[in-house]
Amino acid sequence: MAINSEVIIWTCVTVAVLVGICAIVLIAMSSRNMKKNREAMRDLQGAIKVGARIMFAGGIYGKIVKIKNDVIDVEINKSTVIQISRYSIQNVITD
Repeated sequence: MAINSEVIIWTCVTVAVLVGICAIVLIAMSSRNMKKNREAMRDLQGAIKVGARIMFAGGIYGKIVKIKNDVIDVEINKSTVIQISRYSIQNVITD
């Protein structure tokens, strides 16, 4: 009986160590991806300026007319200006 319980305990320890190693690898990969996403978002937010052409959620293109905190006025065509959140901008178009 002692041999069986000892084998069970060592098997559980081995499985726990393997699960721990997998968790550490996943956390490391996730944190690296989050860092890349943060840097990309910081670069995007830094490129937002009056006069810049942008594409925002839904694939709509426009030109920034006015920036006030987190709200941006975007001109879609000559007579249409809408307000959007600065966080809905997907891309700043560089020509």
